[in-house]
Amino acid sequence: MEKKSNISKIDKTPGPKTENYPARSTVEDCLIHDVGTVERQPAGIQIEMAMEITISDCSIYDCARAGINIGDGAFGGHIIERCDVFNTVLETHDHGSFNSWGRDRYWRLEGFDLEKYPELPFADAMKTTIIRNSRWRCDHGWDIDLDDGSTNYDIYNNLMLSGGLKLREGYRRRAWNNITVNNTFHPHVWYENSQDEVYSNIFMFVYQGVKVPTAQNPGKRVDRNLLYDAELTQVYGWDENSIVANPQFIDPANGDFRVKEGSPAFDIGFENFPMDQFGVKKPSLKAIAKTPVIPALGVSEELKRKNSTKRKAKVITWEGATISRLSGQDFSAYGVSKDDGGIALTKVPKDSEVAKMGFLEGDLILEVNGQKVAREGVFLNLLKTNEASSIIFKVVREQQEIEIKTKK
Repeated sequence: MEKKSNISKIDKTPGPKTENYPARSTVEDCLIHDVGTVERQPAGIQIEMAMEITISDCSIYDCARAGINIGDGAFGGHIIERCDVFNTVLETHDHGSFNSWGRDRYWRLEGFDLEKYPELPFADAMKTTIIRNSRWRCDHGWDIDLDDGSTNYDIYNNLMLSGGLKLREGYRRRAWNNITVNNTFHPHVWYENSQDEVYSNIFMFVYQGVKVPTAQNPGKRVDRNLLYDAELTQVYGWDENSIVANPQFIDPANGDFRVKEGSPAFDIGFENFPMDQFGVKKPSLKAIAKTPVIPALGVSEELKRKNSTKRKAKVITWEGATISRLSGQDFSAYGVSKDDGGIALTKVPKDSEVAKMGFLEGDLILEVNGQKVAREGVFLNLLKTNEASSIIFKVVREQQEIEIKTKK
């Protein structure tokens, strides 16, 4: 496993060491498409180690991976507005039309305690990045995907047509007045005292969380949202003032997802925003730019099925721990592919035999003595087959592979 940095050894002074980085630049009224035809990983627009970059009025589509990507939160202050980004993540996975990762100096830092170092998550993500008034569609991931510690974001007035909104790890993300058509909010692996706020949004299905909420990491506020064809998540203070209702869109078949006068969405603080200002503005570009397919209204059967399967899953235990196979969004949360498979340890009591072996809650077991495990039955059978010998477990912990050995 890669050795972590320790809090005692890092520079805690906020901001860059020098002024040698891109700043205060603008990408405006650009038509960008067919990105990643040779190398699959690039984005239509990539921001990396920069400050106060503005992206306005861009149409970006037909991308092997992200349309817009921000890598490593340093140093924030970016504005993304009135963009039209769709048909993305065509040849990869675990990504979004907008994608970001933080991986700043605080991320997975050994010895980091938020109470002792409350400003450290903002030492690199110094300024708030704003994503607003844009349209997104990703059928192979998330429309907006904040991953791996992405910190200090304001996300508002966005129309998401397919994959919904994902917030993983990170601190101080605020998302309000957004619409997720046929999808919902995906909270993944939140930190304790993250100060995240998700409110006054229109979601169309029950939240699809992985490892949240808990009493320790509910965020600051998830409330006053409208859920359509869904149910409220009234746990740990979530959704106490949210409602289940039809938002009454004006003309969804033609892409106008503003809500009608008298809509219950106004009761939770939602405000209409323009639906005709996404993408390029220059007439010659507008004449040739594609626009996304507008989906028929209705939560997909696949999403409903995944949610139903998760709720009905049988509880399976191993030596006092609760285990389960991965499905749906779980692969992203654990940072593995569907080909990797794996058995997750969802509960590991401190006095259990599994804990004594060295396992922790949240570990993912990929292999037993070199053999892959993708289902609980296969895993338990391999344990029985190898019970007379030592066992080497290949485990993913915090997105890093380690080995745990047991002796007989």
